[in-house]
Amino acid sequence: QVQLVESGGGLVQPGGSLRLSCAASGFTFGSYAMGWFRQGPGKEREFVASVSRSGRATLNADSVKDRFTISRDNTKNTVHLQMNSLKPEDTAVYYCAAATIYGRRQYDEYDYWGQGTQVTVSS
Repeated sequence: QVQLVESGGGLVQPGGSLRLSCAASGFTFGSYAMGWFRQGPGKEREFVASVSRSGRATLNADSVKDRFTISRDNTKNTVHLQMNSLKPEDTAVYYCAAATIYGRRQYDEYDYWGQGTQVTVSS
């Protein structure tokens, strides 16, 4: 069955860094664009970043531009989100997702989802 398993979340101070990972199985990983979304307390799920099937193209939300970097390793069926200069407003549950078309920003355009990993930015 399809599985997306996120890891790497935790508590970090403002200005710190975290690297999230997502391990995929049960589908042809290289045939899907991958994305990260997040949902903060009392907020709707929002797009963070996406990466094309080959990994050569990436897209970031304006709120994380120049701070977050998405990447993928098709040999290991993994996708990563490097998060630098973290802010308290980045606190959220972060979700990994797969879509057939690259560049999608709406959560209902993604086919598969992980369970999420909590990121808390606080001093």
